[in-house]
Amino acid sequence: MEDEFTTKLLASCCKMTDLLAEGITVVENIYKNREPVRQMKALYFISPTSKSVDCFLRDFGGKSENKYKAAYIYFTDFCPDSLFNKIKASCSKSVRRCKEINISFIPLESQVYTLDVPDAFYYCYSPDPSNGNGKDTIMEAMAEQIVTVCATLDENPGVRYKSKPLDNASKLAQLVEKKLENYYKIDEKSLIKGKTHSQLIIIDRGFDPVSTVVHELTFQAMAYDLLPIENDTYKYKTDGKEKEAILEEDDDLWVKIRHRHIAVVLEEIPKLMKEISSTKKATEGKTSLSALTQLMKKMPHFRKQITKQVVHLNLAEDCMNKFKPNIEKLCKTEQDLALGTDAEGQKVKDAMRVLLPVLLSKNHDNYDKIRAILLYIFSINGTTEENLDRLIQNVKIENESDMIRNWSYLGVPIVPPSQQGKPSRKDRSAEETFQLSRWTPFIKDILEDAIDNRLDSKEWPYCSQCPAVWNGSGAVSARQKPRTNYLEDRKNGSKLIVFVIGGITYSEMRCAYEVSQAHKSCEVIIGSTHILTPRKLLDDIKMLNKPKDKVSFTKDE
Repeated sequence: MEDEFTTKLLASCCKMTDLLAEGITVVENIYKNREPVRQMKALYFISPTSKSVDCFLRDFGGKSENKYKAAYIYFTDFCPDSLFNKIKASCSKSVRRCKEINISFIPLESQVYTLDVPDAFYYCYSPDPSNGNGKDTIMEAMAEQIVTVCATLDENPGVRYKSKPLDNASKLAQLVEKKLENYYKIDEKSLIKGKTHSQLIIIDRGFDPVSTVVHELTFQAMAYDLLPIENDTYKYKTDGKEKEAILEEDDDLWVKIRHRHIAVVLEEIPKLMKEISSTKKATEGKTSLSALTQLMKKMPHFRKQITKQVVHLNLAEDCMNKFKPNIEKLCKTEQDLALGTDAEGQKVKDAMRVLLPVLLSKNHDNYDKIRAILLYIFSINGTTEENLDRLIQNVKIENESDMIRNWSYLGVPIVPPSQQGKPSRKDRSAEETFQLSRWTPFIKDILEDAIDNRLDSKEWPYCSQCPAVWNGSGAVSARQKPRTNYLEDRKNGSKLIVFVIGGITYSEMRCAYEVSQAHKSCEVIIGSTHILTPRKLLDDIKMLNKPKDKVSFTKDE
């Protein structure tokens, strides 16, 4: 039996075949009415919430006969005494095991997690004072979830946060610090009593607005931005038939190419397809989708492998079909505004002149124009009310103007211009890149500086008085064994855990892998309340100053 949250959690970790191999024959939703199967034992993997516990008690604590032979309960994290006592009072004889396994997050990728609380964005950044209680509740819930991330990684990290301009990161960091202390105090089995040689960095979403709206041309980020991919499911047509494919960690080819630039992907996939066909001498001449279909029929062993090539070739071609007519020209404007310099390295003297062709074009929809206007405003660090009004009227986006104005609730200068200078960036002009992909997400600077111990302690203070000495450069703590190989090195080395309040982008996820690859002794684990795409974020920003009536929480009161 599982609830809404644990259904997602299980789906991200294993397949039904894995559960069957462990002797689990049926997986059912705890909220739904189910027929009793009294000869079978039931395993409940649920969140410690009133709703889930009440559903469990309907199976075992009622006046009628129990639905199952016995119950084994596994909670995702700490179960409050009130709920535990409720179970104890109603059906203690039927419960064979009740355990807290501390995994109240979704392990989305090998180095990415989410708390699956997209509503946190509204509560943390809405200016409505009546949301105070909701914000406190969701902050507490997030802190508990982040502790389970640390516990799963077997870490008790030094907790630090970005101090300005908002105080969400500071409040959440203090809560996490307190709950980490309590967790390791209570957990008798754990060998960890003090701080481990890892860091947890908590950041408010407004730290890098540019990366949330700029068009990214690396494969995963581009696909999720331009195509209607829902729940990681990509729909495509081949041989006139509609098909679906899930973009997931089990797909080795996807994992290999998802962070590469679209230009590289378009070169690589046909090569891989030719390799398979030529190795097996099954086709001759030019590789085509129809030839591959024939090959699949003849060779079942390679069917799965070739299907993946076809999926990703379709995905890359769909991206390019969106990119070529409109997005390509837009990208040059975006890069010039984001960096303040053009492809030749010349400084942009008049940002408005760069922006205007996009606003006058009939080829771009309102979302793309709003993204360009935002990049213009970010580039000049805020603008005047008069200038913003003129931009909104000229583009006729009066109804969507809050997609621009409401960024101020994230601490981003919109109106009036900020008197403070923009934070300085690392010079990456020597790094090899594509002209339309010169922008580097801010998170990469932060990760590199954290590992090299170069973060300013005033701007990035620790919560505890005596933080663990950061050894991201490769020294190991006394509790760790000597290294033997790369995987052992990665397992035993330091961890840099990052949490962004209000969503992370696919490009920021990519940076976690790139920095880990460059600093072999330190693994970066990045997470957030949820994963962002530019359009979804703009819709959420627009809602910040509206009343929100119905909000679902990860945990109920």
